[in-house]
Amino acid sequence: MPSKINLGITLLLLFFPLLVNAEEYRVQVSDLIQVSLPGEKTLEKPISVNRQGSILLPEIGLIPVAGITESEMKIRVTDHLSNVFRDLTHLQVYVYKKQLLINVSGYVNRPGEFTLEANGSIQMALHAADGLRTGAQLDRIQLIRDGTTQVFNYKQYLDSGNHSSLPKLKSLDTLFIPASPMTGNVEVDFDPSKIADAGDAADNRNAVKIFGEVNRPGSFSHRKSMNIVDLLMRAGGVTRHAGVEQIRVITQGTPVLFDLTQYLDTGDEKFLPIMMPGATIFVPRQEDEIKTGENRIYVMGAVARPGAFQGKEGATLMDVLANAGGPTRFAESEQIRIIKTNGNIIPFNLVGYMEGTTSLPLPEITPGDAIFIPEKRNSNDKKSQWIHQASEKSIYIFGQVGSPGRYVFTDAMHFLDILSAADGPTGNADIHNIRISHRNAKHARVSKLNLALYFETGDEYLLPSVKTGDTIYVPEKNRIWLDQSKETTIRVLGAVNKPGRYRFNNSMTLLDLLAEAGGPSSNAYVKKITVVNLSCCRDQARSFDLAKFSRTASFADLPVLRVGDTVYVPSKDESTLEKMRAGLNDIFQLTALSALLGFL
Repeated sequence: MPSKINLGITLLLLFFPLLVNAEEYRVQVSDLIQVSLPGEKTLEKPISVNRQGSILLPEIGLIPVAGITESEMKIRVTDHLSNVFRDLTHLQVYVYKKQLLINVSGYVNRPGEFTLEANGSIQMALHAADGLRTGAQLDRIQLIRDGTTQVFNYKQYLDSGNHSSLPKLKSLDTLFIPASPMTGNVEVDFDPSKIADAGDAADNRNAVKIFGEVNRPGSFSHRKSMNIVDLLMRAGGVTRHAGVEQIRVITQGTPVLFDLTQYLDTGDEKFLPIMMPGATIFVPRQEDEIKTGENRIYVMGAVARPGAFQGKEGATLMDVLANAGGPTRFAESEQIRIIKTNGNIIPFNLVGYMEGTTSLPLPEITPGDAIFIPEKRNSNDKKSQWIHQASEKSIYIFGQVGSPGRYVFTDAMHFLDILSAADGPTGNADIHNIRISHRNAKHARVSKLNLALYFETGDEYLLPSVKTGDTIYVPEKNRIWLDQSKETTIRVLGAVNKPGRYRFNNSMTLLDLLAEAGGPSSNAYVKKITVVNLSCCRDQARSFDLAKFSRTASFADLPVLRVGDTVYVPSKDESTLEKMRAGLNDIFQLTALSALLGFL
């Protein structure tokens, strides 16, 4: 018996490493990877695995990690970091958070790309997309992975609650929810509650049918005690677009016009039409009706509510403009025209009248007159295409682009679309530091884009998601330092062509920084460039021989830089050899002078 136990233990010990390796987690796209090294602030935050399966490390670049285990990932990252850091004893590389990147499209309320927990399910993906839309075909949902499509029956899961009928998700999967063929080719909003509100008539032959600009059109049972106002109330009342002065009532084949405004103004029931069984009521849209008559005054042009208005005895121009909502901010109020019924045209300067600069009185307004308020026009104004455009449908782009301004934008468009619409960045644009202000979020948020890095890597993950109302700012190359604190820049001093403070990121080297500063000047002593580290090593200075580097091209000799550091390029006058030469020159001059004095 003991021999069998020992044999079992031996077999378990032999196969246990294989079992552990078989279950070891493999890195996926969207996972958060923690690469930490004591003293290195640039490696404090977790790094996301992009869509291409790589992580971007400062001073290293992109490292592919998707599909490998944590132990393999640590070996790979350590190998890359060894080119920059000498002591990697305390380096830690591990999966900080397991996540899935899932695309949900089709018949859902909010299609898009979503990040889920590592154990994310089909239900969680649909919940992230705000659920299914009415009319989704539940038994033919598609899971698309690596070009292969798997169809599964989500309704079967809803009926049974059996999770085994649903496929497991992996990063970069796409869920497509088709529309049911019963919805047809025309999409309509379906609200079951409105069916009960669409009338209460059981006998369509005697029902009163109400349609047009009412809130709940339908067939309503006829009652002798009800008048047309009661019936309109049963239909939910008229909408704000209703032409209440031209309501049509058809009784026994005879049409009658009903003016609801006239009845409400007078309260006289003689204006109410008699409602008979089987009558039809049509409430037209205000824009569809043509208002005519001797008592009409017409207001057109740049007013808040243009249209035909009921003329009243004694009404002035001010009264009529007030009823039309007054001139808009685009109105040319100095050039109002009153067109009389006899064809005469009377000009009027409303601004001058209100400011008292004109002695002309208000023109008399009589029924049948037309008042026209023109809109401001400026042939040099290139904003005429968007000046009336709603801000919630616009996106703003400022700074160093070909055509800054406000543009029509939809949420289906891409960041590069709006940048192209603005004629792209200019030659003076700093595309490394584009800022996007996201204005539609609950809290203020500004994101940063390095467009140059996107063009180098093609990583779509770097591009921000912009929505209508957002603002894009492309800064100028040479004006950024006024807004930069010393903790976010590196100083370059001494014998360089453009000394000053320069923005620095962890993908740059000392060579990039010197190039930004215009390179060493002709008087520079490049054999002893000094780097003063203030960020990591207080009061520590190191020397770098640029002349030697130009011969060896050994990048391992380049000093590591951090924001807050100082680079000093000395001049030849400060070199020890130059000082010795100057000293020898002084000695020779003194010797020659002494000899000359002795001779004299």
